[in-house]
Amino acid sequence: MTTPISQTNFANLQLLHRGKVRDLYEVDDHLLMVASDRISAFDVVMDDPIPDKGAILTRLSLFWFDYLKGIVPNHLITADVAQYPSACAPYLEQLAGRSLLVKKARPLPVECIVRGYLSGSFWQAYQHNPDVCGFALPAGMRESDKFPEPLFTPSTKAALGTHDENISLAGMEKLVGREQTARIKDICLRLYEKAADYALSRGIIIADTKFELGICDGELILIDEVLTPDSSRFWPQDQYQPGAGQPSFDKQFLRDYLSTLNWGKNPPPPRLPQEIIEKTASRYREALVKITGGDL
Repeated sequence: MTTPISQTNFANLQLLHRGKVRDLYEVDDHLLMVASDRISAFDVVMDDPIPDKGAILTRLSLFWFDYLKGIVPNHLITADVAQYPSACAPYLEQLAGRSLLVKKARPLPVECIVRGYLSGSFWQAYQHNPDVCGFALPAGMRESDKFPEPLFTPSTKAALGTHDENISLAGMEKLVGREQTARIKDICLRLYEKAADYALSRGIIIADTKFELGICDGELILIDEVLTPDSSRFWPQDQYQPGAGQPSFDKQFLRDYLSTLNWGKNPPPPRLPQEIIEKTASRYREALVKITGGDL
């Protein structure tokens, strides 16, 4: 277990953006995406990092970029720090294992979410009305039930510290157009179905996940992270019992802990006990081992 990195500061590189987890730098005509060990929950970044989390996210994304490249191109140039531009040379030790050199792309203005199971915000909304964001869901579903078919359910992109909001397909069409919405939906459903089938063979149910797509040279490509515990709900198949929330290999464990606190889910975040940090780290690592068959 390495010393956690909460934030990077590379003086010779231009920092473009510091997100919830990743620090984004401009290097020549490319972007350098660095996964820190920060963790967010309810769209709030915790003050306590999770050891090795950034390296695990990077390793998983690399696995999925390769596995899914036949469906849609992605932004990856290389993760081999020896091939990074010379400006990165002073920082290779920090960059190794937790960074990607990627193509520049214009991110879509929506989050591309695919849901295979009734959970999270859709379950909360479903309890009040089975028509959720324009999706007429079957009556009588239980929490964690599998949908008859996976659903593509976009959301808005919230600013740091605020919350994403689910929108209908019609709402997405207003943002990116009808034809582009249909194309994005098709790509995301194909990505999810291929990944979910593979994960199931490894004993993991992908309940839902969030894809990021962008435009590069006029072409839709897959960007950011892919099918990690930060962007997905991973459930152990051998413990799956619909009718309640499920044990998970993702940060749902942290969300569940935070939900027991008297905290309004807005900044500043509460401090995390060491036990919660260690258990969260072990869940991320178990997801990596199960999916890729290897450790860091």
